[in-house]
Amino acid sequence: MSRTDRASRVIAAPPATVYGALLDRESLEAWLPPDGMRGRVERWDPRPGGGFRMVLTYLDASDSPGKTSDATDVVDVAFADLVPPERVVQRAVFEADDPSFAGTMTMTWHLAAAGEGTEVTVTATDVPPGIDQEVHEAGIASSLANLASYVETVG
Repeated sequence: MSRTDRASRVIAAPPATVYGALLDRESLEAWLPPDGMRGRVERWDPRPGGGFRMVLTYLDASDSPGKTSDATDVVDVAFADLVPPERVVQRAVFEADDPSFAGTMTMTWHLAAAGEGTEVTVTATDVPPGIDQEVHEAGIASSLANLASYVETVG
């Protein structure tokens, strides 16, 4: 597995605000699920070596069968590196019987000041082959749009 997917967006909020939304349980539940999904955090430990477990549920599973069940993707995420307010590195493992979804995907969230906002670049490396690249990059872009909406209105 050597595939890399990425997406980026400039968000009208300072890096510290964006970083805070990456490490706040309620914030993450609100913005991380891409369009067509909702999320629930089952376990939360926001420190290096800690992590979280999220259950993502498809609002309409007929178009997008889940990785864990027909309607869900369950992912265990470990925080590999936290550098406030510049970077969050996550190691994600999907709960799935299908070996095409196996392995550890690394998600790096890089935050850089951009004028009065923050450019957020998400790079996913070692993406499991069962995850469609176009759908995955659209999902990351959707999560970034949700993050922008969340911090720009709440922040």
